[in-house]
Amino acid sequence: MSGTGRLTRTLGARTTRVVYGEPGPEDIRRELGHTSVIDLAHVVMLTECGLLPRDAAAALLRAVTALRADGFRELYDRPAPRGLYLMYESHLIERLGADVGGKLHTGRSRNDIKATITAIRLRDDLTDLLGELLRLQAILLSRARAHRDVVMPVYTHFQPAMPVTYGYYLAGIATALDRDIVALRHAVEEQSRCPLGAGAVSGTDLPIDPARTAELLGFDGPPLHAMDSVASRDTLLRALAAAAGAGLTLSRLATDLQLWSTQEFGFVEFPERLVGGSSAMPQKRNAFLLEHVKAKSAAAVGAWTASAAAMKSTPFTNSIEVGTEAVGGAWSALATVRDSVLLAQVLVSGARPDGRRMEQRAREGFVTATVIANRLVRQDVPFRTAHHVVGAAVREAVEAGESELTKIALPEGLRADVSADIPPLPELVAEHDRGGGPGACESVVHELRERRTEHAARLARYRARLARAERALDTAVAAVTGAGDKGAER
Repeated sequence: MSGTGRLTRTLGARTTRVVYGEPGPEDIRRELGHTSVIDLAHVVMLTECGLLPRDAAAALLRAVTALRADGFRELYDRPAPRGLYLMYESHLIERLGADVGGKLHTGRSRNDIKATITAIRLRDDLTDLLGELLRLQAILLSRARAHRDVVMPVYTHFQPAMPVTYGYYLAGIATALDRDIVALRHAVEEQSRCPLGAGAVSGTDLPIDPARTAELLGFDGPPLHAMDSVASRDTLLRALAAAAGAGLTLSRLATDLQLWSTQEFGFVEFPERLVGGSSAMPQKRNAFLLEHVKAKSAAAVGAWTASAAAMKSTPFTNSIEVGTEAVGGAWSALATVRDSVLLAQVLVSGARPDGRRMEQRAREGFVTATVIANRLVRQDVPFRTAHHVVGAAVREAVEAGESELTKIALPEGLRADVSADIPPLPELVAEHDRGGGPGACESVVHELRERRTEHAARLARYRARLARAERALDTAVAAVTGAGDKGAER
């Protein structure tokens, strides 16, 4: 069927390539894979509603199932001048006749089909990404506990600031990642209503049962508002923003690890399986994977920007800008962030901190200065006075070439003694147990592990629900095709 009734001609070959691309076998399998699942649920629903005879439904279901089983191979070389969906539908009409194949599209539109495909694909990609982020968080928390006593300086403005531990640093990354996980989980849970049934833009007057197709496709319910269902892709925007947030968190981790793995720092070393050499410089040992992690978040940032720009100022109805162009770059961006997470998993697990070097730099960086000032505060010295005299003592020590504070000159009238009150660095770090400091690292790890367990349980329940819906759809399809066989025998 080359026309639409209203139209008798279609796009030229070059314009078709621009609009629809040149889909290869993988593109066909992916898009028609989602489309055909929707078709199975839709045909079952139409049959149960009495809108499609059982023998026609059985023939449709068998044909669609056969195409799925073969990966849509017989459609690979078929022209698609009006897109893959209409090419696929026309194949079914040619094979089964208009009285059967022509009834597949009853009570729906390409608009609600596309919105449903986007929702299904988004939930699949996001649940996969969530699973990998939870694995990364588990690695971070495991390494945080293992290295909770490895003292190191923390830096502000690239200058040594306070004593912490390497494990405490990793727990901080896990804390930030927890918020990224929550944001992604929210985006997954937003996909609760199935757009199918919204039709072109305002539902339908046919007595269909959208709640049934929603159930068979693993959604909580049918569209709340038809126009919104086909007009909106804002959940995709929030998903990209959440993925970009996770990518940015990992880029900051990678920046620190790359700096700390330099010879100048020497805090962290990676095994040979995680570094690369140079084609020209024999001595090089490049932690180049970290640069990939740093850069990959750009894909999600760019995709969000492009999608938001495409959606901006569009009419609130179905539109190509929103439903097609704004969605196009999302999938590769989400896959790129997933790759970044996979790299971060092996890098965090493979990184080996040099505790001796870290503690040495902590001592050389005068990171106990604030602690000494606080010791003076405990002896009734005003903090600003203590800050001043300790800062002066650091300056004098640096000028004298010393790496430790040896004396502190207090103003006349003030008496205090801190010389015997500064514990060893590990004990000093442990004392920082207020305000979420490194002394509280164990409790931080414990709370994050509990939160991670809850995230993982919710994700497992969600996946189990999708698996149940898939089995229910298989059972419903089998019931219809079985009834069709019996009808044919009679």
